[in-house]
Amino acid sequence: MKIKSAEFVISNTDYRKSPTEDMPEYAFIGRSNVGKSSLINMLTGNKKLAKTSSKPGKTQLINHFLINEDWFLVDLPGYGFAKAPKSSRVKWENFIVEYMMNRKQLVHTFVLIDSRHAPQKIDLEFMNWCGEKQISFSIIFTKMDKLSSNELQKNMAKYRKEMLKYWEEMPPVFITSSSSQIGKEKVLKYIEHVNEQMRK
Repeated sequence: MKIKSAEFVISNTDYRKSPTEDMPEYAFIGRSNVGKSSLINMLTGNKKLAKTSSKPGKTQLINHFLINEDWFLVDLPGYGFAKAPKSSRVKWENFIVEYMMNRKQLVHTFVLIDSRHAPQKIDLEFMNWCGEKQISFSIIFTKMDKLSSNELQKNMAKYRKEMLKYWEEMPPVFITSSSSQIGKEKVLKYIEHVNEQMRK
């Protein structure tokens, strides 16, 4: 898939105010500072599309971006805001859950994991929640250029071991680097495949 156009459409905290077009939506979510904005900008080829920041928790709204006038990329607030006020965290968590549970146009969610770290409880809990609610998702390991190939494989193996305690099989897994654009083609090809399957 080649991204020919990517434009910001709307931000909100209520899924009912999301775009009315009946187009498939692909949500991106992960812990704060996982590199989500950088990944979105890399995938779309637009360095200014999603706002990047060195401060975790920059995204605090549901952001819709129209891609190729054909599908929506949805940038969701991260979970696990350690430095954010509890009241803010509860608010963000509530509208994220409402969007993911009730948005009919949401066809797939990409859960971003920082490949540099061992399995995090909050990531495992979130993915298990997606499974319980039958929300289709895959894993995107980010920042793979920040560690050696051996370290990457070890951390991925640890995640696999932890997840297979609860799952019969692993969801789709992608390995990415925003700086070197590794994984871009595979993620976009996956989205293109899902879109084609929906049209049949």
